[in-house]
Amino acid sequence: MKPNIIETKHLSYSFGQRQVLQNLSLRVPKGSIFGFLGPNGAGKSTTIRVLLGLLQVPEGQVRVHGKDLKYNRLEILQKTGALIEMPTLYRHLSGYDNLEITRRIVQAPKSRIGEVLEVVGLHHDATRKTKEYSLGMSQRLGIALALLSDPELLILDEPTNGLDPSGIREIRNLIISLNRDFGKTIFLSSHLLSEIEKTATELAIIDKGVMLYQGRMQDLYQNAFRSQVLTLSCDNTTIAAKLLSDHQYQLIAHEAETITVQLAEKKQVAAVNRLLVENGLEVYSLNPGSQSLEDLFLSITNGDTAVNLPSETLQPAQL
Repeated sequence: MKPNIIETKHLSYSFGQRQVLQNLSLRVPKGSIFGFLGPNGAGKSTTIRVLLGLLQVPEGQVRVHGKDLKYNRLEILQKTGALIEMPTLYRHLSGYDNLEITRRIVQAPKSRIGEVLEVVGLHHDATRKTKEYSLGMSQRLGIALALLSDPELLILDEPTNGLDPSGIREIRNLIISLNRDFGKTIFLSSHLLSEIEKTATELAIIDKGVMLYQGRMQDLYQNAFRSQVLTLSCDNTTIAAKLLSDHQYQLIAHEAETITVQLAEKKQVAAVNRLLVENGLEVYSLNPGSQSLEDLFLSITNGDTAVNLPSETLQPAQL
C-alpha cells in the first residue's frame, strides 16, 4: 500500500458559528490523481486553504509529506505546487518573465524555466506577452509556475474553469502526463465530473463538510449501485413506467420515448423484457449499461437510499 502524501485527522473548521468542515479524515495516496468532489458550499475550497496553510488548524489534524502542517508549513510548501482557479499573471510581461519572477522567489535553478515550458507545451510562446495568451495557455502557464520548484504534490482547484473543450482536453492530458511521466501526485478539485472520471484514480466526495465517500474510483463503481441500469423504449412508456413501479423496479428516468430502470443484477434485463411483453407492450430496444460518475455523485450527495457504500469509507457522523 502506498503511503499517504496528505492526511487529515478529524479535521473540523468553522467561520464564526458556521461549521464548514466536520470531522474530515482525508487520505491522499502518494502517486495518485486524487479527485476531490462536492457541490457548491461543500467545503472543498476551505479544505484546500487548510492544506496550503492559509487557514490555521490545531496540531495533529493535518499532515502533508508526512509532517505536521502546523509546525512545518514552509518545508511542506517547498514540496507543494498549487493553482487555485485562475493564475495571477503580470499581463504586460511575457510568459518567460512571469516564470523568472517566480523562479527567483522559490530559488529554483534558471534551467528550470525551460523545463517547465517544455512540460506544459509553451516553449514556442515563452516570449509572447501573457495578455496575448488564450485562457487555456494562461492555465498552462499557471501550472508551469506551480511546477518551478519541482514539487512532489500539485494541488489544482478548478484548473479547467472557463475553458472550451479544446482547452479542457489540453489540461486533462497535461494532468495525466504530470502524474504518469513525472511522478507528481495531483490533488484535483473540479466540478466537471466527466474530467474527474477520465483522470482520477482515487476519489473523495464531501457535502456540507462531511466525507461521504473516499477510495479508489473502481471501488466506487463496484460498491455503489452502479451495478446495472437499463434504458428501454416501447410503444407506451407511461403504461410501462407504472407497470415497472408496481413490480418494485426503481425508475431513474422517465421520458417521452425511453425509461431508465435501476437493476440489481444483469439477469433482470430479461425479466423486465418478459414483464412488458406479457402485458401487451411492444419493446423496441433494451440498452443495459452502467451509471456514470455524475449519476453516482448525485445519488450520494442526495442521500439516495439505493447507494450501498462500504461502511469504512464513511465518517462516523454519517453512520
